[in-house]
Amino acid sequence: MSEKEPIPPKIYRRTSLKELAAHLGLSQTTVSRVVNQSPGYLRIAPDTRDRVLAAAAKLNYQANVLAQGLRSKRSQIVSVIVPEISDGYSTSVLSGIEDSLLLGGYFYFVVSHRHRPDLLRDYPSLLLSRAVEGLIAVDTSIDEELPIPVVSVSGHSRHGSIVNIELDHTLAAHQALEHLKKLGHSRIAFIKGQSFSSDTQTRWRAIIRVAGELGIEILPKLTVQLEENGIGVEPGRVATMKLLERNEPFTAIFAFNDHSAMGAIVALREAGRDVPNDVSVVGFDDIPSAATNNPGLTTVRQPLQEMGRVAASTLLQMLRSPEEHQRRSILVLPTFVERNSTALAAAVRKTRTPTLIRSGQ
Repeated sequence: MSEKEPIPPKIYRRTSLKELAAHLGLSQTTVSRVVNQSPGYLRIAPDTRDRVLAAAAKLNYQANVLAQGLRSKRSQIVSVIVPEISDGYSTSVLSGIEDSLLLGGYFYFVVSHRHRPDLLRDYPSLLLSRAVEGLIAVDTSIDEELPIPVVSVSGHSRHGSIVNIELDHTLAAHQALEHLKKLGHSRIAFIKGQSFSSDTQTRWRAIIRVAGELGIEILPKLTVQLEENGIGVEPGRVATMKLLERNEPFTAIFAFNDHSAMGAIVALREAGRDVPNDVSVVGFDDIPSAATNNPGLTTVRQPLQEMGRVAASTLLQMLRSPEEHQRRSILVLPTFVERNSTALAAAVRKTRTPTLIRSGQ
């Protein structure tokens, strides 16, 4: 039997800028401005920008990074620093970052610090030695002035040169607490974030302010903080066990993030509590697994992919025309997503349950 002929390698052909422009019936200048997010691209009509980006993705258009770098004598490389690469929050933000950077003709690499002080201290100089042109920090505070453009996603850095992409935490707190109040919950437990998370204090201050406006009392015995170490659902499970050990009654939990909310549900089930009939649980972020959790998790949705896209497009604008970018904070809005982990408080259900009348009475 004769040997099979070897299968030749598949050849991938990239669409050129000229071909992409011809396909769209637009000038190469217009298409170049959109895909490279060059100065003035925001003056192009939004529907035109959307058409260009959709066609670029469909036709496998990518900017020639090598040629651009040789012409400009720049590396065309940026770095992204995250606490953990594997968690749902970071991967969602990275997805949005990738969309914008690749279309903009930039290569990027990701490093994770896992909240290690030595890595947080050493990464900036290490990244600069690799000739990165810019940095996107995700849920990571940058405590020093760097000689390159820096964009922070939920980092809340206040150095004059850093642009912050921030969620409206006050609106987020209103959405969650008003939802629980309408369901009749007055004894609400709170799981605060770890001390190292850059969102912890900002979110907690917003919760305190909104709870006061709504007349919701925050009780110290019904407030716990996630432990310093640990990822996934375990910190939330441990925090909820501490709440249960205090023997203080509560009918709802507002957790710092979706992972801790899922951990809370695990601990409540282990204690024989039903979610949501005994205790309602609200998370934060709306990571991909929130919808498939059992029960589906009611949560405050951060537009994580959009925050990543905004961060990357902002960084590219800063790199190409730094004198035109004066904004130091870009606010994005949350959306409340109601699923099956919240329900009417038991006391309210009783008052709304019709009394059955026996026959003959």
